[in-house]
Amino acid sequence: MKEIRVELGEHAYPIYIGEGLLDQPEIFKNCIKSKQVMVVTNDTIAPLYLERTMQCLGDFTTDKVVLPDGEQYKTLEVMNEIISRLLQQRYSRNCCLIALGGGVVGDIAGFAAACYQRGIDYIQMPTTLLAQVDSSVGGKTAVNHELGKNMIGAFHQPRAVIADISTLNTLHDRELQAGLAEVIKYGLIRDQKFFDWLEQNIEKLLHREIQEIVYAIEVSCRNKAEVVAIDEKESGMRALLNLGHTFGHAIETGLDYKGWLHGEAVATGMLMAADLSNRHGWLSTQELERIGKILTRAKLPVRLPPALTPARMLELMAVDKKARDGAMHLVLMKRIGEAFVTNKFDAEKLRATLEHFSSATEPR
Repeated sequence: MKEIRVELGEHAYPIYIGEGLLDQPEIFKNCIKSKQVMVVTNDTIAPLYLERTMQCLGDFTTDKVVLPDGEQYKTLEVMNEIISRLLQQRYSRNCCLIALGGGVVGDIAGFAAACYQRGIDYIQMPTTLLAQVDSSVGGKTAVNHELGKNMIGAFHQPRAVIADISTLNTLHDRELQAGLAEVIKYGLIRDQKFFDWLEQNIEKLLHREIQEIVYAIEVSCRNKAEVVAIDEKESGMRALLNLGHTFGHAIETGLDYKGWLHGEAVATGMLMAADLSNRHGWLSTQELERIGKILTRAKLPVRLPPALTPARMLELMAVDKKARDGAMHLVLMKRIGEAFVTNKFDAEKLRATLEHFSSATEPR
């Protein structure tokens, strides 16, 4: 088992990475202060891992909430099911939630923990690659609004992240590929050596070779932990973690959170950000081509869905958490391994990028 610390003073916590962690009760005992534990999961993960998790929590007073699976259910109404269950079972303010599942479960359970009695403990137990390398780390919790993704939420750090990589054995190939988008992101924004390694090992990751999977998760988590420790609430550097997300969130919102996975939308968004950077003369054409090739090798989409026109994308991108004082801010790139946030981009070049990636336009 590997352990990484997210250094946030009194809110510091460990990330545990290894196989078989769901069967190690001592990890839970070290992380949970209360006797009351509520496990939040969904109807896809529950048949696979809920019973094992409940058995591991045998020394605690436990209950469970099983939510429907899917980004379209990341809403206030669904989150209220967690709050209602906590109240019905008379859980006190020193209880603990466990988020057992992917990014949607982690976001909903984390936000419920942030809200219930003004904040209770929770533990992230991510079961997807995307959640293990990204969404479970950093304390961002939220639900969606029909006008925008993650528009209702709070920063609320977990007590621990327990990433059992054996749960990836039941992950569909498409979900694994979507997770690789967030892995690639770390190489693009701040870790060129990691990007170089990914170019050499992307097929091994697709084939789920254990040594490479563990390394990719560990490096990704270290990168995110370092960024979060510097900028917990996204006032500066942490915004770099949103590379491709303004484009990607617009895709997800425009599709009503159906049809595309988050990582798929981010993959297309990252290539669009790279293309826009290239149009401004910041990112070389050679590096743009490298980014497109690795995303294609990872079997990720690199075109906008047919339902979204450039005009619709611009409309959706304007409603974004990263907009400040009415101005859209984008994460763009100077080179592989160096990203930056700016609102100083050419609107016509942005429109050209959107036109280029439109499914109605022939690719170059």
